[in-house]
Amino acid sequence: MAGSTTKAAGKRVSPAKARSKKPKKSKAPAGKASSPDALLKKAPAQAMPRKLKPMLATLVDKPVNEEGWIYEVKWDGYRALAFAKEGKAELKSRNDKFFNDKFYPVKKAVEDWGIDAILDGEIIVAEDSGMSNFGNLQNWRSEADGELIFYVFDILWYNNRDLKVLPLTERREILRSIIPENSIIRLSKDFKEPAEDFFKTARQMGLEGIIAKKADSIYISGERTKNWLKIKANKRQEMVIGGYTRNDDSSKPFSSLLVGVFDGEELVYTGKIGTGFNNAAQKEMLKQFKPLIIKKCPFTEVPDVNKPSRFRPDPPHATATWIKPVLVCEVSFAEMTPDGVMRHPSFGGMRIDKNAKDVVREVAVKNKAVKRSAAKLIQPTGKKERKTLLNPTEASQVKKINGKEIKFSNLDKYYWPKEKITKRDLLNYYYQVAPFILPYLKDRPQSMLRHPDGITGFSFYYKNIKGKGPGWLKTYDYHSEGDGEDKEYLVATDEASLLYMASIGSIEMNPWHSRVQSENNPDWCIIDLDPAKNTFNQVIEAALVCKEILGEMGVEGYPKTSGSTGIHIYMPLAAKYTYEQSKEFARLIATLIHERLPKFTSIERAVKNRRGKMYIDFLQNRPQATVSAPYSVRPKPGATVSMPLHWDEVKKGLKMSDFTIRNAVERIRSVGDIFKPVLGKGINLEKAIKTFNTK
Repeated sequence: MAGSTTKAAGKRVSPAKARSKKPKKSKAPAGKASSPDALLKKAPAQAMPRKLKPMLATLVDKPVNEEGWIYEVKWDGYRALAFAKEGKAELKSRNDKFFNDKFYPVKKAVEDWGIDAILDGEIIVAEDSGMSNFGNLQNWRSEADGELIFYVFDILWYNNRDLKVLPLTERREILRSIIPENSIIRLSKDFKEPAEDFFKTARQMGLEGIIAKKADSIYISGERTKNWLKIKANKRQEMVIGGYTRNDDSSKPFSSLLVGVFDGEELVYTGKIGTGFNNAAQKEMLKQFKPLIIKKCPFTEVPDVNKPSRFRPDPPHATATWIKPVLVCEVSFAEMTPDGVMRHPSFGGMRIDKNAKDVVREVAVKNKAVKRSAAKLIQPTGKKERKTLLNPTEASQVKKINGKEIKFSNLDKYYWPKEKITKRDLLNYYYQVAPFILPYLKDRPQSMLRHPDGITGFSFYYKNIKGKGPGWLKTYDYHSEGDGEDKEYLVATDEASLLYMASIGSIEMNPWHSRVQSENNPDWCIIDLDPAKNTFNQVIEAALVCKEILGEMGVEGYPKTSGSTGIHIYMPLAAKYTYEQSKEFARLIATLIHERLPKFTSIERAVKNRRGKMYIDFLQNRPQATVSAPYSVRPKPGATVSMPLHWDEVKKGLKMSDFTIRNAVERIRSVGDIFKPVLGKGINLEKAIKTFNTK
C-alpha cells in the first residue's frame, strides 16, 4: 500500500523506511561479529521465496537435560507463516492455506510492521492472564471473540537474505532487534533455565507443553527433525466409564470409551476417548464391561457419539453401549473446553484403587509460587480495547450479545455511499462505543428513525414495535395523545438492544429524556441551538452566551455537537422535576440568550416568524421529544457524530466534521466520557433562578 503510513517499533513511519531499516545493534564483545547487522551479512542473498513449509518438532516424553538447548512455551494455537513485502502481507497455515481473511487483525499488524520478511510463529487467542485458549481460537470470527496474538519465534528470510542457514540463536538475535512494540505481534521468549524446572512450571500453569530447540540448529523447511522437540504437559485425571462405542465398519472390540465425572449423584459427560489402548487391552476391558451393560444412558445428557468435529467432519457411524458407572480409568488430556469436554484425551489405564462416586471434576489450585513463575513465561494481555464485532468478509453474521443471538445481514451495504461507509462499519462503531453511549440510552424508550438503505434511501419513524421485534426486547406501553394510539416503544437495556436497533437501520439513537421508572420526570434539560441561515460561528457565540447565563445562575451546562448543524447544551435534573418545569426553565434561558443576541436568534416556534434567524429550541423539553444521544452517529454526509465537548473546545474553528464515525472512537477513548455529570446530581432550579434574580 504505497504512500500510506505504518507502525514500526511503536512509531509512525513509511513502509519504505521501515523495510530499509537496519536491525538494532546490540552490544557485543570486541572482536566478535555478533551484532544483528553483522549477522545479517553472514546470510546469503536470496530473492523472497513464494512458498515455504515450516520446520516441525518431534514429540518426546520428557525434557532434554543437556547443554546447548533453549526452551520456549508451546502455544496452543495455529501455526502460521507470515510473508511480508512492500507493505503487503500474507498469512499461511502449515499446509499452505491462507489465513488472511480469518485472522485479519494479524495480517494488518504484519503490514503495519512494514518489514520485508518471512516469519514463523503461532496465532493464539489470549485470555486476560496471557494463557492461550484454543477453544476461543476455533470459534474466533472477529475481535469481539477475543484478543489475537501472533507469537513469532523465528525469522527465515529478511531484506533479501536467506536466514535459514544461520544458527537459531543468530536468527533470533535478528528477530529480537526488529520486533515491534505495542503490537499484537510479540516475540515468543526463549529460556535457558534447567529443562525440568521449566517443564514443571509449564505443567503447573496448565500450559500445553514446552518446545526444546538446539541453539545452533539451522532451519530445515518441511522436515520433522530431532533438533526441535515438543514435550506435552497434558493434564491427567480419573474418569468414570459410562459406556463405549463401536464403529459400524470396525473390527476392534470397541472404538472409544465414553467417560464422565460425578456431580453429586449425577454423572456428567466429559468426552470420548479413542486412543491409548491396543487390541489386547481392549479385549480385557470388554470382559469387565459385559456384566455391567445397562439399557439406560447413565449420563445426565445423552452424548452425541456421532457429532462431527473439526478433525473428523464426517465421522464413521458409531453405536453406543451403556454400562453401569462403577469403573474408573486414568485419562490424560490437553484441556477442558468451556462446555466441560476434554480436548485430545488419551486412555492412561484402569484404576482399581478409586471409588467411582469419589471421581469429581478436579480444579487446580493456583499458588503464589506458580504465579511468580508464570510472570516469566507468559505476558498478560493488559488493558483490552474493543475493536471489531463483525469481521470484514462475511456479509451475514450471527453473534451472541448479552446471551441473545442476533443475525446481522447485508453488512456490505453502503449506508454512506460517497464515503464508502457500510452497515458493518456502523455496527462495529456502536459495539466499540457501547460502554459510553449506553448510560444515556438505558431504560429509555427509543424513537427510532430507520434508514434500511442508508442515508440516500427511504427513511421512516419506527416507534411502535408491538409484535415485530424479538421476544427478548424490553418494551414500554404508552398511549400517545397526539394520534390516539397505544404504542409499544423499544426500551434500551443493554448492548443487545443497542446493536439490534443499529441492525435494523436505526443510524442515530434518539432516547426519551426520562426513564421508564420516572416517565414524567426528565433526567436533563436541553437547550437546542438550531441554526437556519446562520454561520456555525454564530452557533458557537450563542452557546458561549448560554454558558455565561448558566454561570450567573450557578449552574453547570454540558455542551455537545448535534452531529448535524447545531449545538446541544444539557443541564442535569436527576429526575427531580417535571417536564413542564424543565420546559419553563429552558424557556427562561432561551429568552435570556435571545435578549443578548437579538440580531440573529429567535424563540419563535413558527419558522415563518423567525425570518431566517437561529432558533433557540426550548420545546425539546416535553414528553416524547428526543434529540440525538451523546456519541450517536447521524444520518448525515460524512457520518458525523454527536460529540460531547469541553467548553474550551467551543470556539471559533470548531466544525461538525471534526467528529465522525472514523475518528470518534479514538477521541472518546482519549478523553473518556466527559458528559457523565449530566447523569449525576441534578441542579436546584429554585436556587438557580433565585441566584440569577438577585444579581
